[in-house]
Amino acid sequence: MSQGYQIINQSAIHYLTFQVVDWVDVFSRQLYRDIVLDSFRYCQKEKGLWLYSYVIMSNHIHLIAASKDAKLSDLIRDIKKFTAAKILKAIETEPESRREWMLKRFEFAARSKSNMTSSQFWTHENHAVEIFSDKFFFQKADYIHQNPVRAGIVAKAEDYLYSSASNFMDKGGLIGVEYYGTRVIDTNRNITF
Repeated sequence: MSQGYQIINQSAIHYLTFQVVDWVDVFSRQLYRDIVLDSFRYCQKEKGLWLYSYVIMSNHIHLIAASKDAKLSDLIRDIKKFTAAKILKAIETEPESRREWMLKRFEFAARSKSNMTSSQFWTHENHAVEIFSDKFFFQKADYIHQNPVRAGIVAKAEDYLYSSASNFMDKGGLIGVEYYGTRVIDTNRNITF
């Protein structure tokens, strides 16, 4: 992993990207998107995830997040591990026309890594970028919310269900997110109240 994408300050807010190996379009199915949201909800309630912004696209996820316990790397590892196992199980057991092809892609990806078991769902990179200012936060949040618009899925960002864009418009959303204004970044880039 390059030095530029490592999470150095575990208590800082970060912009992150989780990518499915080989850009497999797993999240074109609601079942798999819902697994991710369930994981986010659980981590918000039980593991100290502060989720500020997110979008689930067909083969990747962008989010802005922090760890209440200053253990962001551990939190990301847990989210990716849990969602990978749960999604792979769903692919194997639920109706899925692309089952054989997807499972072969994930098995092939694992074979190229010596530390993997039988399947690899997520790439190892998180493309973590520390949020260092209010302006940068809102630039990244806008980028996240405009993903479905740029992809031609919706005309307005807040109309895409699997995004926090509607939360930002005070219209609620499928999952709650933190209001950025309630936490600020001090000069050491630590989350404060």
